Amino acid sequence: MNAVSSSVDSPEVVCEAAPSDSEVVRADSVSGIYSREQIIERIKALLEMPVEEVKDEIDALKQLYYKQRKNEIEEAHRKYDEKTDGEKGEFQIPFDSLEDTLKGLLNVFKEKKAAYIEAIEKEKEENLARKHAILDEIKGYLQDPDNIGKYYNDFKERQQAFKEIVNVPASAVSELWKNFQTYSENFYDLLKIHKELRDYDFKKNLEQKISLCEQAEALAENTDILDAFKTLQSLHEEWRGIGPVAKEMREEIWNRFKEASTVINKRHQQYFETIKATEQANEQSKIALCEEIEAIDLSSLQSFSAWDEMTKKVLDMQERWKAVGFASRKVNAQLFERFRKSCDLFFSRKADYYKSVKDTMSVNLEKKRALCEQAEALKESTDWRAVSDKLTQLQKEWRTIGAVPRKYSDTVWKRFTEACDYFFERKKQEFASKRSEEQDNLSAKQAVIEKLNAIDETLDKNEGLVQVRALMAEWAAIGHVPFKEKDKLRKQYQTALDSHFKRWNMKETRNRLDAFSNTVEELASSDQAQNKLYRERERLMRAYEGLKNNLQTYQNNMGFLNVSSKSGNKMIEDLERKIEKLKDDMQLIAQKIGLIDEKLQ
Repeated sequence: MNAVSSSVDSPEVVCEAAPSDSEVVRADSVSGIYSREQIIERIKALLEMPVEEVKDEIDALKQLYYKQRKNEIEEAHRKYDEKTDGEKGEFQIPFDSLEDTLKGLLNVFKEKKAAYIEAIEKEKEENLARKHAILDEIKGYLQDPDNIGKYYNDFKERQQAFKEIVNVPASAVSELWKNFQTYSENFYDLLKIHKELRDYDFKKNLEQKISLCEQAEALAENTDILDAFKTLQSLHEEWRGIGPVAKEMREEIWNRFKEASTVINKRHQQYFETIKATEQANEQSKIALCEEIEAIDLSSLQSFSAWDEMTKKVLDMQERWKAVGFASRKVNAQLFERFRKSCDLFFSRKADYYKSVKDTMSVNLEKKRALCEQAEALKESTDWRAVSDKLTQLQKEWRTIGAVPRKYSDTVWKRFTEACDYFFERKKQEFASKRSEEQDNLSAKQAVIEKLNAIDETLDKNEGLVQVRALMAEWAAIGHVPFKEKDKLRKQYQTALDSHFKRWNMKETRNRLDAFSNTVEELASSDQAQNKLYRERERLMRAYEGLKNNLQTYQNNMGFLNVSSKSGNKMIEDLERKIEKLKDDMQLIAQKIGLIDEKLQ
């Protein structure tokens, strides 16, 4: 019996295991126009069909469903970011009412698939046992070489039965094929039959193997590498089912088939090496994006502009992430979760900041509304000076309050300025009228001064006093004059009075007190009389304290002077005159304060 080489017709030396369906998913195996509702209905329909016919389509439908779900969430994010600050609430992921249904259907499919796989594995084990039984039968034929001819028909039936049994455990395929080929070749070697019959079988087998070689060689032109590789696996299955060829052709035909297979296997290997290199590059790109977003110092973002600027950068990172392809399966999901977590943290902190600022703005709005109410309560007042000061203070306070929500900013500002402008416009109109009146009063008082200066100096005291007092009464009856002219005019008025009182030997103090009495009457009859009287009293009190301090100084200086010399006596006399003058002035101021106090009672 001739030995048969185990290397001849041995497809397992070049056939690589094809990727499982879970490793290579053809996303284009379903139409992208399915809605999620249609996907659910399609999966329901597919569940009624055999698992082996629908598993690829169900996997593709699942990917399409979650791709649409992802797009829906990203679109919701985009619309959320386009909203104005006032319209934004907390971002809510859109509710998916179909997801539970999908998961339920996929669980059903998972159970069916598990049952299918279990059945397949059971079938493979049964087929393995059947093939072993057939090999045992063929082996039994070989043990009876003297009667080999009578086993020919049985042998052909066993051969056909062996070929028809397809699915067996992958670990047993090579050993089964080797034994089958060995037993078959040994059978033919032992078989003492007519040479044409053997040659006929070898010829038919050769024709089939040549056809397989041609098909394998044609696969080199197939641009779909995965499809070409999968087809090659089918060709190897057919090759293993074909019987032997003539010995002189066995190595040649096998080498031809092997070389064609090598071309496809190398393309397949290069394809996955390219994918692996691309995935590694994508992994590094995604790690870099994770590190970039993790490096953002969220604590430094303390303004709307800073958050807006950084948001643009984060959105750009997200776009760059989308542009990067898949990393390897073992890290792709981890990297996505890492990147998504950083994105979620950023937008969560942004929402917290906006909420915090929104709360602060709401407080600021209430403060500004309170200022509006105060300004509106004052705008009709005629206490021009006090209210002007108060509104000015409110305006200063307004500037210290921070921003308010944008949709209220113009409204509350307009409300505040309208109240302030209303008051100051009234004040402007009022003082425009008063300025005209004050100019008239200025002319009238100047006329009184001219009349005082024009009194005939030859008049006796009584007649002169009648005219002076009449002019003093006229002076008192005249209203306010422009503020900048007030002191100058009063000085001219007082000088005119003093010249007459001095000529008539009347004490100057009395004259000044009489004149001040008229002034008090003027103040008491004017607008805001109380405020004006209080201010005048405060002015007199300051003057009184100043004179009192001077008096104390002069009195202290008296104790240091030498009274034994002539010059010392003269200085003492000067100080005594000054002290008496200060006392007279202090007495006059005290009397003036008394006149004001009478009006304030």
